[in-house]
Amino acid sequence: MPSLLTLDAARSSDGVLVLTATGEIDLSNVDTFDGALTTAVTETAAGGGTLTVDLSGVEYLDSSAVNVLFPHADHIRLIAHPFLIRVFTVSGLAELTDVQSAQP
Repeated sequence: MPSLLTLDAARSSDGVLVLTATGEIDLSNVDTFDGALTTAVTETAAGGGTLTVDLSGVEYLDSSAVNVLFPHADHIRLIAHPFLIRVFTVSGLAELTDVQSAQP
């Protein structure tokens, strides 16, 4: 059974594009996440900006989801639930891109 994942791309009040994911990201839906991420990064990079990827509502992500983020590390910044920060640190992604803990 596929994991529930909701994706939304919208501009914040200061005009920054934010891709917000909620739910779980795993092998069953990583292609959907990758497509949305690639589209949003392409739109943001065309304007010379950085995409904010808000994972504060992600309850679980597997290694396939982490691997999807690596090719975009130069063009994204992550906001993640505090329990995901360790995953990004251990994987090395936190050394390549800005990773911030979500506010409670």
